[in-house]
Amino acid sequence: MYKDNSLLPREAVRLAALGILAGGSMTYAALAAAVRNFTSRIAGPSLDLMGTSIELLRFEGLVETEETEKEEIPEAVLTLTNDGRTELISLLRAAVRPPVNDVAKLILALKFRFLHLLDVSDQCDQIEMMIEACEGELARLVDLRGHHSEDPGLLVEWLDHDIGQVEDRLEWLRGLRTSLRSVQKPG
Repeated sequence: MYKDNSLLPREAVRLAALGILAGGSMTYAALAAAVRNFTSRIAGPSLDLMGTSIELLRFEGLVETEETEKEEIPEAVLTLTNDGRTELISLLRAAVRPPVNDVAKLILALKFRFLHLLDVSDQCDQIEMMIEACEGELARLVDLRGHHSEDPGLLVEWLDHDIGQVEDRLEWLRGLRTSLRSVQKPG
C-alpha cells in the first residue's frame, strides 16, 4: 500500500482475484481470465497490472486448490481461504485516491464491485472516503480553473467538463451515503 493506505496497482489485481473468488470457486484459468477481462476493460492493458500472479495468492495461503484428479494449474479449482477473506476485507477497507488515472479508476470500480462484501458500517466508511476524495479533487480542479480562467484556449472548457463530472459523482455518492445510512439505522 501507499503511505496514505491506498492500494498499489498490484493490490488492485489482488483485490480483483480475491473478490471474484468470494463469489465462488473457479478454475485457475477462469479466474485469470475474469481478472484480466475486468481490469483491462477499466484500465486498459497495463504492465503495472500484469505483475501479480494468482499462483502467489496460493503460495501465501489466500486461496487453496480443491482436491481434484486434475493437477494441471489451468484446471485447478481455487477456493478462497479464511486468510484470503481477511485479506479481501482489508483491501476493501483501504483508502481511496481521486480517480485521476486508470489504475485509480480500476481500484474504485473494484471497490464498488465488491462493496457488498463489507458490513454496512464499513460500506459507509468507504463511501465517506470516496466523498472526501471527490471533494479534494473538486477543490483542486476549481482552484486550477480559477488560476487559468483568463487564459486563451480550451482549458477552461475542459476543466468545466471535468468539474461537472466530479460534481455529478459527488452528488451520486452523497445519495448512496444517505441510502446506506438509512439501512444502517436500527428500526
